[in-house]
Amino acid sequence: MNIRIVNQSPHALPEYETLASAGMDLRAHIEAPIVLEPLARVLVKTGLFLELPIGIEAQVRPRSGLALKKGISVLNAPGTIDADYRGEIGVILINLSQESFTINNGDRIAQMVIAKHERAQWNEVESLEETERGSGGFGSTGIK
Repeated sequence: MNIRIVNQSPHALPEYETLASAGMDLRAHIEAPIVLEPLARVLVKTGLFLELPIGIEAQVRPRSGLALKKGISVLNAPGTIDADYRGEIGVILINLSQESFTINNGDRIAQMVIAKHERAQWNEVESLEETERGSGGFGSTGIK
């Protein structure tokens, strides 16, 4: 799939690191370092602008290494970039650790996954088909 992209940063375009990678790293495009204090959140720009085809979204997700090692996550994970959005990609980061975290220009801050999606049409009915699970919610399927 070809996707039109504008890169206003000095950093390379996002790319897949391995043949089987689902996500591509997004890098911070900032003029000065940002110190993210514990439990604080910040919008970090990337310098990237996309033109996605209709039926495709870009999902912005946390990087597992940053989450595990530093407690840094994407607050609205996954963030969705819609096909009709033409603004700069920004990543809302949150520091869930107890230590300050510094974001520098060019740091890998999140990953982006390109995904197909469907548009739903509602078919309002009076009842739904029964299933074995039924209305059982959180934890209702037990531990195996």
